[in-house]
Amino acid sequence: MLKRTAIVSAAIATLVSCTPTERGTAIGAGTGAIIGGAVTNDWGGAAVGAVAGGVAGALIGRSTERRGYCVYRDRYGRTFEARCR
Repeated sequence: MLKRTAIVSAAIATLVSCTPTERGTAIGAGTGAIIGGAVTNDWGGAAVGAVAGGVAGALIGRSTERRGYCVYRDRYGRTFEARCR
């Protein structure tokens, strides 16, 4: 029990010093791996879940880094960031 507590404490301490994007990626990948492994009961499913969760977590984390900015798309399909309206 003490060993598990130490591992969880170290993981939390590591995540505290990360940027929101890094935190989102780590949490998303971990959650995706657990869900993917549980659903498929296979290491391959866990790997796919980790990749998908990591990408989703990174995108969500990145969106919180620049508060007050939104992503817009122009009429040609290009995206850009500007102050939210």
